[in-house]
Amino acid sequence: MKALNAVRFGDRELLPLVEGGKGISVTNHRSSGAWARTGGIGTVSAVNADSYDDEGRPIPQVYRARTRLGRHEELIAYAIEGAVQQIRRAFDIARDELLAGRGALNINILWEMGGAQRVLEAVLERTRGLVNGVTCGAGMPYRLAEIAARYGVFYYPIVSSARAFRALWKRAYARFAEWLGAVVYEDPWVAGGHNGLSNAEDPRQPQDPYPRVRELRQVMREAGLPDSLPIVMAGGVWYLREWEHWIDNPELGTIAFQFGTRPLLTQESPIPDAWKRKLTELKEGDILLHRFSPTGFWSSAVRNSFLTELEARAERQIAFSTEAAGDHQYELDVGVPRGKQRCYVTRDDLWRARTWAAQGFTEALRTPDNTLIFVTPEQRDAIRRDQADCMGCLSHCQFSSWKDHDDHTTGRPADPRSFCIQKTLQAIAHGGDPDRNLMFAGHSAFRFATDPFYSNGFIPTVRQLIDRILTGD
Repeated sequence: MKALNAVRFGDRELLPLVEGGKGISVTNHRSSGAWARTGGIGTVSAVNADSYDDEGRPIPQVYRARTRLGRHEELIAYAIEGAVQQIRRAFDIARDELLAGRGALNINILWEMGGAQRVLEAVLERTRGLVNGVTCGAGMPYRLAEIAARYGVFYYPIVSSARAFRALWKRAYARFAEWLGAVVYEDPWVAGGHNGLSNAEDPRQPQDPYPRVRELRQVMREAGLPDSLPIVMAGGVWYLREWEHWIDNPELGTIAFQFGTRPLLTQESPIPDAWKRKLTELKEGDILLHRFSPTGFWSSAVRNSFLTELEARAERQIAFSTEAAGDHQYELDVGVPRGKQRCYVTRDDLWRARTWAAQGFTEALRTPDNTLIFVTPEQRDAIRRDQADCMGCLSHCQFSSWKDHDDHTTGRPADPRSFCIQKTLQAIAHGGDPDRNLMFAGHSAFRFATDPFYSNGFIPTVRQLIDRILTGD
């Protein structure tokens, strides 16, 4: 295994190991502070992080406003306060290393989260001198460079293609080149959480990241950026020995590595013990790349009961017309309340709908695509309640039709095939059943069960994990 040499991120030389930021209290001050203390980049998630009371207990994020806009303002206040507290606590953990330039703290933010720009600006204003960089993905964050430069921090855009970086560079980033700390390439097929698959890419056909990163480096060279500016490889990174040919490779330039999934199973990781146990039980293929997220993005998560219910919901779906036309000649006689607009379906779909109704899926809910899905009365009530309780956690939400600006609606009907992502991520992070909530993970998570490092239930500290990673294993 080749030795990993320190590389320059912005204004400091650091170990080329980056902690992947995971939102909703999954990457918090304990994990990111410990990572920064080892000499790498610790990443505090600024996505609705926990804040604490005077006794150090997490403050439940309870929404009291009667309107979505009111709840959205409450959410932004929670997000700002939580991120500020997490950053200050992480800084205290790694204070000596950070002040000496031997480690760094970044914050991670999703551009598609509700009020992202307001949250980012407020957090950076209140944590001047504590944060070294901002890592940002989930969308095209054109204003990221301008905001980072204004507050004197470096920016780390997350991209999944050379094309995306070229667009960001030409439109906005070229004016703030001196504040570019690194470019994060996130593999859109195997990374955990939300992924950057484009409509031109087949989700069933993963591509080798090497030529894609090589193309990214070429675009960076054409932009006049030096090979010493790191590209951070994210997604699918487990054993560094499997990436040895990337290190000191003149085709790729300087390479660093981001670990998002492995830090979930450390002593400093804040996720509940039930979640940690579940990670050690996964098998290859247990992670699903799906498109149920209300963001509209593809994302990767454990295929548990939560996801299989969404898959089943989507399969109990038929197209309809409001008038008899073409093959839609049969009036639907189940699922649709009396007195409502008539729905016409094909003969085969009529029989399918009757079968579902006989199985207890008696309620038909309309989707924005002129289809109906069939659910139980209990599922219908839960969907409607979650849609009504929307707190505006996304800039655009397919599930609730919320938008965080202008008239606060996407203009499309709410989509019952999706779910309230804020609700389920808050639940799993704070003790909810990991089988009944969304459980983000990268596609290498099954390796917890096969990696001898974790034998006999061993859970390392962050320091022990870093030391292990540096051996190539």
